[in-house]
Amino acid sequence: MHTVPAAAPSRVIVTRPAREAARWVRDLAGHGIAAVALPLIAIGPCTAPEAIAALQAARDRAHTYRALMFVSGNAVAFFFDSKHPVALVAVGGKAIKIRAWAPGPATAHALAHAGVPQALIDGPAHDAPQFDSEALWKQVGGQLAPGDRVLIVRGQSGGTAEAPEGTGRDWLARQIESAGASVDFVAAYQRLPAVWNASDIALARQAAHDGSVWLFSSSEAVTHLAATLPGQDWAHARALATHPRIAEAARAAGFGHVGGCRPSLEDVVASIESAA
Repeated sequence: MHTVPAAAPSRVIVTRPAREAARWVRDLAGHGIAAVALPLIAIGPCTAPEAIAALQAARDRAHTYRALMFVSGNAVAFFFDSKHPVALVAVGGKAIKIRAWAPGPATAHALAHAGVPQALIDGPAHDAPQFDSEALWKQVGGQLAPGDRVLIVRGQSGGTAEAPEGTGRDWLARQIESAGASVDFVAAYQRLPAVWNASDIALARQAAHDGSVWLFSSSEAVTHLAATLPGQDWAHARALATHPRIAEAARAAGFGHVGGCRPSLEDVVASIESAA
């Protein structure tokens, strides 16, 4: 994928949720890249009683699935809540073989951190051109047999719908069903628009034209930005998107310069540095 065009950025605007954004700012600084966190999405537990009940039911029956697919590190963290232990390795002393599917290295790392044995974790090849559902399917499609069941653990937006980039998960569900298996979905967390103060808004308006690079890892974040600053001119703004679908969303929002790269820190740094 191509890098962000034009001159080197004065800074990178990291739009991930607050905790992730803070880590990215720190890691980018470690590579000599100035960055500032400006979250566009807030992450939290599901609060609707029916969503809480559905999540606990999914945890209780986790051992009945052939595989659990986690859309992100947040899906892992909220599913494997320490107050709600989930058995993946053994039930009643009898070994079972449940796979944990991750669309990228960050999710795989979160699974390992949650205590899932490395031998049970599947994800795209390290050199895959993109970390997404399509790349994951190339690695796991052969695991399924007719009658198997797969649980996709994801988030929900504002307590209701899946985010725009969830189209990849819909594609994965179709592949699973075409293999003769069935698919269930459960929301482990919810995403809400981040609340900005006056300083955040001033920073965003300045970053629309000062050469900053907006780092987008979610189409939903782009949608929230457009809703937060209606009428803002993004024709001179620069964006770096970690998936082609996100890049399309940034262009649709009016960003004049949009580049793309894989979502790993190394690829993001290389893309930014090559624009110098």
